[in-house]
Amino acid sequence: MSDNPTQTDTQSDTPANTHADPLVIRYLEYLGPMSSREGWRPDPTHPEIAFVGRSNVGKSSLLNRLMKRKAFARVSNTPGRTREIHFFDVNRQFVLADLPGYGYARISKARKAEWRPLIEGYLKDSPKLWGVVQLLDIRHDPTDDDMTMLDFLAELGVPTIFAVTKVDKLGRSQIATRVRELSTQLGLDPDQIVPFSAQTGEGRDELAAALMSLLAMPDWKLPATDDEAETADTAGE
Repeated sequence: MSDNPTQTDTQSDTPANTHADPLVIRYLEYLGPMSSREGWRPDPTHPEIAFVGRSNVGKSSLLNRLMKRKAFARVSNTPGRTREIHFFDVNRQFVLADLPGYGYARISKARKAEWRPLIEGYLKDSPKLWGVVQLLDIRHDPTDDDMTMLDFLAELGVPTIFAVTKVDKLGRSQIATRVRELSTQLGLDPDQIVPFSAQTGEGRDELAAALMSLLAMPDWKLPATDDEAETADTAGE
């Protein structure tokens, strides 16, 4: 993504027959960047969904496909360049937070030291954080940086959707094998991982549906109601 994305306020360019689309984009506005833990950020008026992943995982391309916009998130030729959290209002329904990619080896230690407080501070402090989409490259095992992020999200207890990118680089049987392997490494069921291709659009509607289901959930930071606690107790019996 570029360091200075332009503000957009658009109407959907999708065909009229969109009954099967879980997330029809009717309104999209760039709200601005957050460059430090104590810096500016948009007023927390809507639920926020954060997208995180290593540099070069294909996050910008995934976001472009998810939003059905060619230049929603601008793809940088230099992994690790983006240093800010970028916020977008989607349908006046939720805010998408595009977090800087982590783990790029050529970035200086000083730059990495700046990013960690920004990313962790946002995830800890945002009063409207509704969930996180964690991205992994299907071709590679999770790195130490990936596992650090996953441990951090688990410690917070934030609801997390897992998506694996660049599935078009593999054959169909290889995709199934890699999803099983990654699910074992992450302690997940294979059906908890969304295979995604920004090139072909595979997984776009599945990820969009997962986002909508996440937004329909109650705020994870609030104590469970009596009905929710009873449902959880019943499920555990």
